[in-house]
Amino acid sequence: MIVRQLKEIRKSDAHVESKGWHSDRLLLKDDDMGFSFHVTTMFAGEELHMHYQNHLEAVLVLKGSGTIEDLGTGLTHELKAGVMYALNNNDKHIVRPTEDILCACVFNPPVTGREVHDESGAYPADTGTDATDARQPALAG
Repeated sequence: MIVRQLKEIRKSDAHVESKGWHSDRLLLKDDDMGFSFHVTTMFAGEELHMHYQNHLEAVLVLKGSGTIEDLGTGLTHELKAGVMYALNNNDKHIVRPTEDILCACVFNPPVTGREVHDESGAYPADTGTDATDARQPALAG
């Protein structure tokens, strides 16, 4: 069993910051769950261009609002608490938060822990590099 506290992750190397967002990676590749699990905040007023070419992602908006534009279809969808979106086709997209958006995210394949978006908006493919510095030990029961 793995048990972690978000407040502890936020003080660790598993808290990753980049332009327009920060992410707390609670489960990573080395946890051998087959996916990674993150709590992410995207900041109001940003325009986040993303294209996960090497990962599928599902996102549940917990708080905040904005829009997501699917660049493949041209459709724009409202984001608010309770809305889930899944990038099941490696969809190229833009998130435009009008309020800070707090969300829970799942990635498959799992990320290793320190990834940030490259110039194309993607996380790089896993190169097999060990990311144990970003892992947090499970809490004793």
